[in-house]
Amino acid sequence: MAFIDPQKNIEQFGLEKGMMIADLGVGSGFYTISASKKVGEEGRVYAIDVQKNLLEKLQKQAETERIFNIEYIWGDVEKLGGTRLADSSVDAIILSNILFQIENKEALASETKRILRPNGRVLVVDWSDSFNNIGPAKEMVFNEQQAEDFFINKEFVIVKKIEAGENHYGIIFRKK
Repeated sequence: MAFIDPQKNIEQFGLEKGMMIADLGVGSGFYTISASKKVGEEGRVYAIDVQKNLLEKLQKQAETERIFNIEYIWGDVEKLGGTRLADSSVDAIILSNILFQIENKEALASETKRILRPNGRVLVVDWSDSFNNIGPAKEMVFNEQQAEDFFINKEFVIVKKIEAGENHYGIIFRKK
C-alpha cells in the first residue's frame, strides 16, 4: 500500500460513530476495515462486491481483528438494485479504485443515488494515471476531471478534494 493510505483517506472523509456506510467494490477490504472502526459498534458497513472470494477473505480478516459491524453482500454495483440495500439507507458511500473497472458507470451512479440518503456523501478515490504496470492501463483510467464531470452531471456537488496518495485523486461529493 505504498501509493494509498485508506485509513488517512477515511479520516479525511469525516465519518462519525453510528453512521451507515456502503463500500461498493470492496476489493482488498482496507477501506471497509477503516470505515468500520470509524463508525464503531453503533454503525454498520455494508461490504458489497461481485467476487465472493474477496468478501470471504475480508470476513476472515475482520473476524481476526474482532470487527463485527460489517455486513457482507454478494452483489453487482453495476445494476440498479444490485447492492440489495434499501432506498436511502446509507449515510455515505466509498468508491475506491473501481471507476476504471466499471463498464456500466450509469448504473453505478443510479445505484449510488438510490441507496444514499439526501445530502449523503460519496468518497471517490481512483487512479490519476497509468504508471507502467502499476494500476490500470492508460485507456482504462477514469481521471479526476472525468469523475468530477460525471458526478456533477448526476446531480452531486463537490464537497472537497482530499489528498489521496501520490498516484490517486480523491473527491468527496454530496447528493443534492
